[in-house]
Amino acid sequence: MEDAVAQRTSETEASAARQARFGTLPEPVRLEDMVEERAASTLDPARTAYNQDEWLVRYCL
Repeated sequence: MEDAVAQRTSETEASAARQARFGTLPEPVRLEDMVEERAASTLDPARTAYNQDEWLVRYCL
């Protein structure tokens, strides 16, 4: 009989410990906190500059 009482007591303590640790959900994370915007690389104006006559030099000469 004492074993059953001791087991119930330990189960109750374990349940209380579980409830204290996992009983509530964490605070929700705002969308603004989940998104970070930054440039993947620095802009290179020479790379994006378009030369209309470049195709002539590359493919016709």
